Amino acid sequence: MSSKKKMTGTQKPAANKSLPPGVWIGLGLILFIGLAAALFMRPAPTTETLPPEITVSQAAEKRTAGAFFLDVREQDEWDALHIPDATLIPLGQLSARLNEVPRDQEIVVVCRSGNRSAAGRDILLQAGFKKVTSMAGGMNEWKAQGFPTTSGR
Repeated sequence: MSSKKKMTGTQKPAANKSLPPGVWIGLGLILFIGLAAALFMRPAPTTETLPPEITVSQAAEKRTAGAFFLDVREQDEWDALHIPDATLIPLGQLSARLNEVPRDQEIVVVCRSGNRSAAGRDILLQAGFKKVTSMAGGMNEWKAQGFPTTSGR
């Protein structure tokens, strides 16, 4: 007696459940292209930075918006005249006092004419601060344009 079963008219042969190799290759290529597109065609992450230098007018706008103003002049210069609510850290002390500068705010670095503030900006950028700029013209230009100042400690 044969071990093969006899098919009746209502039975269907078992379906071949395996796909041909060409279909698997095509599906693999589609998957690969989709993943590559997702990885390489997405927009680059944005790291918000500020221009290296801004005008006094732009600095005044940033002050109104809540930027941190860092004055890198010396104490006697500060006592004579400074921007209200600015923070004094003389340039020579800045590297040792980085913990006093917020990392979660825009920072505008200020000096008398704009030279020391550029050096202060560079110290902060090298220390990993991202949102830092220098105010061109310094306190000389700030005062000349009539923006608010105060004196004393």
